[in-house]
Amino acid sequence: MSFEKMGDQQLWDIANPIMDNLMDASTQLDHAKHVRDFTERMKAIVTPEYFQRICQQYQAEKGYFSTRMPVAVLRRPDSVAIVWKQSFTKAPGEFVAEMVLVHKNGKYWVDHVMVF
Repeated sequence: MSFEKMGDQQLWDIANPIMDNLMDASTQLDHAKHVRDFTERMKAIVTPEYFQRICQQYQAEKGYFSTRMPVAVLRRPDSVAIVWKQSFTKAPGEFVAEMVLVHKNGKYWVDHVMVF
């Protein structure tokens, strides 16, 4: 699957529901839901213990995820990086939410995700 040939709207339509699920699952502290679209590489990194610690830390410091606005789609032959402007309920200012998607076995998988 060549992400280079896909239109922006098509990529946003794929990425947004996946990111919505990630953020909802982290708010709920639901590890299984959070990693459902992860590659095996990502699942090995985001263990249940790691997930709990990170979510509790960001929720205490920043609150919960709030509004998210599209910023950029960065295409590569075998992956796409999606970037949003992200807000939190407690922390002032603007943050970056980013996700790298790959396509394998007919499905889109998260191979990297971070909010900073």
